[in-house]
Amino acid sequence: MASHRKSRPTGTRVAGIRTPALATAALTSVALLSQTANATPSDDRPTLEEVEKKVDDLYRQAGSATEKYNAAKEKTTKQRKKVDGLLDDVAQRTQKLNDAREELGSFASAQYRTGASVPETATLLLADSPQDYFDQNQLMNRLTGRQKTAVDDYVTQQSETMKKRREATESLETLTDSQTDLKTAKSTVQKKLATARELLSELTAEEKARLAAIEKKKQEEAERKAAELAKQQAAQEEAERKRREEAAQQESGSGSSGTSGGTGSSDSSGSSTPGTSTGTKAEKAIAFARAQIGKPYVWGATGPGSYDCSGLTQAAWKAAGVTLPRVTYDQVNAGTTVSVSQAQPGDLVFFYDDISHVGLYIGDGMMIHAPKPGAYVREESIFYDGESSIYSVVRPG
Repeated sequence: MASHRKSRPTGTRVAGIRTPALATAALTSVALLSQTANATPSDDRPTLEEVEKKVDDLYRQAGSATEKYNAAKEKTTKQRKKVDGLLDDVAQRTQKLNDAREELGSFASAQYRTGASVPETATLLLADSPQDYFDQNQLMNRLTGRQKTAVDDYVTQQSETMKKRREATESLETLTDSQTDLKTAKSTVQKKLATARELLSELTAEEKARLAAIEKKKQEEAERKAAELAKQQAAQEEAERKRREEAAQQESGSGSSGTSGGTGSSDSSGSSTPGTSTGTKAEKAIAFARAQIGKPYVWGATGPGSYDCSGLTQAAWKAAGVTLPRVTYDQVNAGTTVSVSQAQPGDLVFFYDDISHVGLYIGDGMMIHAPKPGAYVREESIFYDGESSIYSVVRPG
């Protein structure tokens, strides 16, 4: 006999309750939405560590581009002055050439009025190159002394004017290239900084707080390394002081009349102590740099209201009477290279393989520098970006 029992509805049991298929689908959708809400907004979204590294890299690239911009700007300024000078010279020589041409013309007019038989002088004025006539003995033999002088002057002025015009043209082409390099470097800096700002703007408040915590931890580590260097340098100075005292005692005991190696001398490595002229200049440079603390970093700036890194070190040593080049990769060659452990106040500390950053060493592992966009001139450990980031230490000559 056929069964009249109704078939069970399809579905699943949840907590012992049958649910129809429609309800099951609804629950599935809720579960999916819940998973989506708890998931990362995008699989392509970088982690905080990746953002930090990317931003740091962008700032470094912007710093490198800034130095290229500074070099291009300096080259453009010098080239523009050269072009202006050449154009002024060309204008003056052109005037002299016109005066010489007028003098030759006056001779031709006088000969025409008197019926003199020297028509070649008039022909000379119409020629493209008076030098072609200058070498013709027949013509020159007919010219008077004054006429010969006038022809000589005309030929000389024309030759010099053409030479200066060529130089001016070449200099204008170089100036155009420099201006192109300047625009390219400026565009590169702006793009790098814009990308960094965009990455930072996308961070949540929580991520920004975490990023600040990471930066604080890095700063604490940098300060620890600076303290270690300060202790190392203090130990070296104490050892050197004892060495000088022992040497002085030995000289005194042997009846030597030599000096005792007191304050203001140089040690065996040739480095200057605070009593020397170099030490005095370094103090002036540091005093200037300290007075700039709190002023904003602005790429391409050389003061007095703002600075970039090399603009600050250049201005600081200028205040001490020492002229440094404008850009980092020229400043790095403007003195004697020493080891980090031998760094003295006033030395320049350079960073990264591309030498794109520089600070002014003030002792105890610390420096004054203009760090990066959005920051201000400040004191900071020379290990602010890790010991491996230090490229070299240079003592300005």
